[in-house]
Amino acid sequence: MATPVRCIALVAGEASGDILGAGLMRALKAREPGVRFIGVGGPLMEAEGLRSYFPMERLAVMGLVEVLGRLRELLGRRKLLIETLLEARPDVFIGIDAPDFTLAIEARLHNAGIKAVHYVSPSVWAWRQKRVLKIREGCDLMLTLFPFEARFYEEQGVPVRFVGHSLADQIPLQADREQARRALGLAVEGPLVALMPGSRGGEVRRLGGLFFETAKRLLQARPGLHFVLPCASPERRSQLEALLAEHSLPVTLLDGQSHQALAACDAVLIASGTATLEALLYKRPMVVAYRLAPLTWWMLKRMVKSPYVSLPNLLAQRKLVPELLQDAATPETLAANLLPLLDNPAEQTAGFDAIHRTLRQDASNQAADAVLQLLAR
Repeated sequence: MATPVRCIALVAGEASGDILGAGLMRALKAREPGVRFIGVGGPLMEAEGLRSYFPMERLAVMGLVEVLGRLRELLGRRKLLIETLLEARPDVFIGIDAPDFTLAIEARLHNAGIKAVHYVSPSVWAWRQKRVLKIREGCDLMLTLFPFEARFYEEQGVPVRFVGHSLADQIPLQADREQARRALGLAVEGPLVALMPGSRGGEVRRLGGLFFETAKRLLQARPGLHFVLPCASPERRSQLEALLAEHSLPVTLLDGQSHQALAACDAVLIASGTATLEALLYKRPMVVAYRLAPLTWWMLKRMVKSPYVSLPNLLAQRKLVPELLQDAATPETLAANLLPLLDNPAEQTAGFDAIHRTLRQDASNQAADAVLQLLAR
């Protein structure tokens, strides 16, 4: 008698989730070639065979205040998606990040007898810790990217597996700086700083001008300095070109190519977020900055319990990189913190190397094995 073809539902909310989802799908297909995928994902997941019920971009909203304008649409989409999945009855549902959207779906499906997995832990260890109670009740398995997250869930009695991070598998332990510069058409010699003010319009609006003002101060201290700035999309490039027109700076704008920029540079001025992990994996010393809408910042300050916000510091469990947030992020302070790293990067980069080796676990295959072991039970 033929084995029934499995149906796996996945929902990813943004580009990083699309990458993780696609890697997981490839690993699952290698083990079960006939598996079907339904849910919501981006172009990478669709290329692996996902039938996406609506564009993933409709879920990409950031900030406590910013989400309010889209709340009705998001709730409507989630309600319809739950109904669709309850009718389809997949063998397992995997929510990839986007916890405010996916955790409620997991709970509903779990209560209906469908196994539920969450891939990428929400920051319950930092804020809104009571969410772990809902996760324990509505999630059959938590897959974490980082070891400190797995320890937290174990203490809370949540089934968990640390799978590592796929970027740590993909990015080499030592990147070739000279080769990266040649590939980008940049001078092989001379100091190069990457400016990475974020991939969203709001981030670039709040940080783009700040980063260019900081670059002016860096250039005054190091006249031979050059800058490289990877643009996340054509829209971000237009936005950055408009900002750059107000400044006279030796900046090379790239279309995408953020990994090449990180491999090529000597140091990074970077927005807090996933990109800080990429900079860490490329062993490039960094200063982290961030600004939020004032009301969002006011609310988060009262809710966050973690002493750090950037991934390098959370992973190191100490202040490995400077974090300059909101009003503390000024051109003067950012430049003052970045300049010493051009001469003395060793302390940061040694810490980065240790973290890279810890995260290098063959994540997609680990996650696929964990999902299939759950189904076997």
